[in-house]
Amino acid sequence: MHLIVGLGNPGNQYNFTRHNFGFLALDFLFKQNSWTWEPHEKFGAVYAKVNDTIYLKPQTFYNDSGLAVRAFLDFYKIPLENLLVICDDFNLPFGTTRLRQKGSAGGNNGLKSIIQHLGTENFARLRLGTGNDELRTKLGDVDFVLSKFTESEKAKLPKILSDLTTML
Repeated sequence: MHLIVGLGNPGNQYNFTRHNFGFLALDFLFKQNSWTWEPHEKFGAVYAKVNDTIYLKPQTFYNDSGLAVRAFLDFYKIPLENLLVICDDFNLPFGTTRLRQKGSAGGNNGLKSIIQHLGTENFARLRLGTGNDELRTKLGDVDFVLSKFTESEKAKLPKILSDLTTML
C-alpha cells in the first residue's frame, strides 16, 4: 500500500492559491481519471483508495497536515518508504519540481507538521515550485503563499499538472 498526500488548505477561498498546489495536483489527476474523493471525518481528511494507493488531502489546514498523515499511516499500516508528500515551495522557480527521498522541512510548515507527527524526516516529498520573486517581495511570505496564481501562471498550470500526473 502507498500513500500520496497533497498539501493545501480546505475551503473554496484557497482554490488556486500557491499553498494549495498539492491539492491542485491531486485534483487534476482525479479529474483526468474520473475518480472521486470520500470524506474521512475521523481522520480529518478526504481520500480515495485506487488499487494499492491511497490519495489523501488533509482537511486540518496546511500547518496541521501531520495529524491526518499519521492517522492514515497508522490505520493502514503503510511503511514510511511508501509515503509521498506533494507540497508547494516558493524557493523553487514556478513550474519546476524537486523530488527528494528525505530531508528537512525547509521552512514549509506542512512538512514541519508531518515531520513532528512522524518523528522523522525520512519520507519522500515532491516540491512544486511557486517562486515569483517580484510578487513575493511585494507581498511578504505569508501573503505570497496564500495568494492566487497570476493569470500567466494559471495559463501554464494545465501543462505543469499534466506533466506531474505522469509521476503519480
